[in-house]
Amino acid sequence: MSPRRKIARNIEADHSAVCFKPCGTRRKELEIVYLFEDEMEAIRLADYEGLYQQECAERMGISRPTFSRLIERARKKTADALLHTKALNIKIKE
Repeated sequence: MSPRRKIARNIEADHSAVCFKPCGTRRKELEIVYLFEDEMEAIRLADYEGLYQQECAERMGISRPTFSRLIERARKKTADALLHTKALNIKIKE
């Protein structure tokens, strides 16, 4: 049995060149947390645009439960980077 085909996600903005790090610490000394582009898009739609999860899911072309898992992962990674002084990089999934 082959794995289920991954549904392509609609991402409206390119966040691939975005990186954040704590002030006063050299990047090479920091642990890096990778936020994938679909996770960044989920944060943009839910937290910045203020849309409901169903609207976000529709805009991204995914189900609402999938969006819920995606935004939960994105928020956990962001909180980890902020609370534990880690660098945060946006990465394109291969």
